[in-house]
Amino acid sequence: MSVVPVAVVDDSRSHDLRGVKVVWQRELIRFGQDRMRIVTSLVQPVLYLFVLGAGLSSLTKGGMEGLSYRKIIFPGVLAMSTMFTAMFSSVSIVWDREFGFLREMLVAPVRRGALVTGKALGGATTATIQGCIVLAMAGAVGIPYNPVLIVVLLGEMLLLSFTMTAVGMVMAVRVKQIQSVMGLMQMITLPLLFLSGALFPLGGLPTWLQVATRLNPLTYVVNPMRHIVFDHLNMSAELRNKITPPITWWGWHVPVGLQVLVVAVMGLVALAIATQQFNKAE
Repeated sequence: MSVVPVAVVDDSRSHDLRGVKVVWQRELIRFGQDRMRIVTSLVQPVLYLFVLGAGLSSLTKGGMEGLSYRKIIFPGVLAMSTMFTAMFSSVSIVWDREFGFLREMLVAPVRRGALVTGKALGGATTATIQGCIVLAMAGAVGIPYNPVLIVVLLGEMLLLSFTMTAVGMVMAVRVKQIQSVMGLMQMITLPLLFLSGALFPLGGLPTWLQVATRLNPLTYVVNPMRHIVFDHLNMSAELRNKITPPITWWGWHVPVGLQVLVVAVMGLVALAIATQQFNKAE
């Protein structure tokens, strides 16, 4: 009697993909149901653009060739809105732990990396949607709705939101209380914002502050965003270099493409660390 070999199909990959999809969809559903969160997260960008921007425009108009300060800070405000939403989306991990949902996810027949990836993609998607609302205000500050500009900014927002969601998960996965993680997020996000050049030009800064900006991952998103926006504005090369001086490493000018790659690598590293932390989670 001959034995017929039976091939066993390993469907672990399909389970993982299904797990990624379920976690991603859950993040989108939670975001859509929390309308107050969407509204309140728009308050800060609007204040920066239309209050701070209008106030500082009167002080800088003479040395900016008539360029509104709101146009200068718009890329930074766009990055700020995306970063804040991405970072605070990872707070849901602590909520899930408190209400027992995290334990249910951890015992699911999927790898922890799939759960982390689903969380990261969900946070990246919701943060990008939030950024699109701010992006829709571009015309109100005099920035054209150019298709190339919009597509590039969308890609940069998606990359930033993925990276910052992964960074947020690294911090949130080991925290037990929601109060602790909220304070930790505030402690991280504000220095990242102010040291990125989002709200002021990076030219003419003291040496120690220049070093701090180059160590800031948000700098490598704000700078490319500002470059693509300025490509679609009528301004001299001298003014452009004054507002957005090139980022240098030991005197070498870092290309914009490499800056974007730096952010992508940071996101993948943070995702790997978050996965390792999840493997140790209880």
